[in-house]
Order: sequence, then structure tokens, then C-alpha cells
Amino acid sequence: MTTLSRRALNRALLQRQFLLERTDLAALNVIGHLVAMQAQEPNWPYVGLWTRIRHFTHADLTTLLAQGRVVRSGFLRSTMHLAAAEDFRRLRPVLQPVLNRTADGVHFRSNNAGLAPETLVAGGRALLQTGPLPRRDLARHLASLHPGRDSRILAGEIELRTPLIHDPAAASWGGWGTRSSVTVRAAPVDAPDPAALRDLIRRYLAAFGPATVADIQAWCGLTRLNQIISEMGIGLRHYTGPDGQRLFDLPDAPLPHPDTPAPVRLLPAYDNVLLGHADRSRIIADADRKHVTPGQARVLPTVLVDGYVRGTWSFTGGEVRLTPFRPLSATEQQAVDHEINHLLPFLSHR
Repeated sequence: MTTLSRRALNRALLQRQFLLERTDLAALNVIGHLVAMQAQEPNWPYVGLWTRIRHFTHADLTTLLAQGRVVRSGFLRSTMHLAAAEDFRRLRPVLQPVLNRTADGVHFRSNNAGLAPETLVAGGRALLQTGPLPRRDLARHLASLHPGRDSRILAGEIELRTPLIHDPAAASWGGWGTRSSVTVRAAPVDAPDPAALRDLIRRYLAAFGPATVADIQAWCGLTRLNQIISEMGIGLRHYTGPDGQRLFDLPDAPLPHPDTPAPVRLLPAYDNVLLGHADRSRIIADADRKHVTPGQARVLPTVLVDGYVRGTWSFTGGEVRLTPFRPLSATEQQAVDHEINHLLPFLSHR
């Protein structure tokens, strides 16, 4: 088997993520290619699309959300993502075991001891049958149904165990940070389909490969995928990674030359390109990860220089402030400044 260097994996990842060269594809197509975009805070997916798409505007995504063609909900790794509505409908059932596992955790079950999940979910679905509800109203109704329990945690468990999507306003460009008011509604999904899991794996490889089984599992949250990937093996290409690990890929997926130049790119907070592998050394040094994820629930915006994370950035007071991990050369700093100046009008949009 061909052995791929860490730099070869880096360039493959950047190309498949539209980070070597911006694409002219429409926003919906890019979101579909990436499978989903992490969206704990609504503004960041806009930045993620801006850094990947030529001439991307805020309206390109806001319109898709308003039309219901892109939705926001719990998805990969039980975290908030944007996904194309058709993908959500087909793939949410594949990922449901991951969300159920989160809902079975101590945070939820210590509050809900003695309350069967089926009973809780049935009550929540009944409340949502009449139409969308603000989260706070859902929690208020649940408090009357299940007195003595934290109703916000009850509402959170329902949102994990059953497919609910957020109103477009809560997912659209606006103030920075999370939104204080979110309305949720029940969303139809397809019946579980074994073929959908294989499709999920292939689409991951198209956007993040080549990758190990552990990488695929880290990205989606599913476990015990060895058998199904082994069964798919005849239709996949196999490589050896820089540490001897077995990598899988699509047979026709591109592998650019490792010396392909990589432009400076500013990535949003929570971007899946940093979270899509168990071994993230193809894009960030292990020693630098602590600077990007200072807390379990935080993933800071980052800057790529020559394809690797070289620092973090923030947007405060109308300015982009860069925090490099190590000094940049004069040429690198000039390229970073150029990209910042390019992004600044987009960030300042109201």
C-alpha cells in the first residue's frame, strides 16, 4: 500500500474542504459536500462558508434557512449543526444512537431518574403537535407535567431524543454568541436505512479523507464501525498513514501533491476541519491544541498558514485580533493581514 505523509494528508484535507482554492459552488452544495457545519453559535457557519466560497454573501445562507432548505439541529456528535434539509431527514436516524447516548448521560438521567425516556418524549411530541414552541414555553409545559425536575434539562433531553429543528431566526446572521430565544418544531425524518450509514461514511471520506476508522468515528460519534467499513473495503482505496495506521479513501478522491501551495485561511470557531479526525496532526500540532480548545465546550477561531493552524483570532470592537502561537515571518504576516482585511467587511455586516 502507498504510504502517505502527514503533509500529503494535509493537502488532501484542504483541497476537499475548499481551503486550497475557494469554490464557485452554491452554499447548499458546499454544505452538502461537508455533510454538516458545526453551528453552536449562528454566525460562525457564515464565516466557514465565506472562507470556502468565492463571492459568498450573508443572504446566500440566510435565504436557505428561511426557505427551510438548510436546518439547524443536533446532529454529528450530538452538537448543533447546519445540514441540508434532505440530508437531515435521511441521516438524523443514522446518528440517533449518538444523541440517545448523550441523553443517557448522568447530566440528564440524574434529573430524570424514574422517568422513562419514552414517556418524556411522548409528552414532548404531544406539546409540539400544535406547532412550533419557544424553548422556554416547552420547558414551562414540561414543568407542569413533571414537577420537581429541572424543566430545561427535560427540554434538552427531548431535543436529543427526537428530531427538532430551530426557527430560521435563531440560525441566521445576527448578534455574536448564542441566541437567548430559540423556537423549535418537530421535523419529519426517514425510516432508518442501512444504506444511509454507508453513504455517510463515503461522504465523510469525500470531504475529510483519507482517514482511519477511528477518524470516522470521532467525526460522527458512532462507534463499532470496523465491521461495516471492512465490508465496504472492496470499494475503497487503502493507504498507510505516516504512523503506520490503515487509511481508507474513495477510489477517485483527489490527492494533490504535498508541495501544493496553501494560502492563508481564517477558520471560524468550531470548524469541523479541526474536529473531524481522531488524529488531528494533519492540520494542527498536538502541542497547539490546548490553545484552540481552552475549555471542553470551546473551539476558538483559527488561522491557517501553509495549511496548518498557527494561531487563533477574535473579532471584538470591530477589529480582528490575531494571537499567533509563534512569530510569523514578514511574508506570512503580510498574507495574514491581507486575509483579515478581506474578511473584515463581512464580519462587520449588520
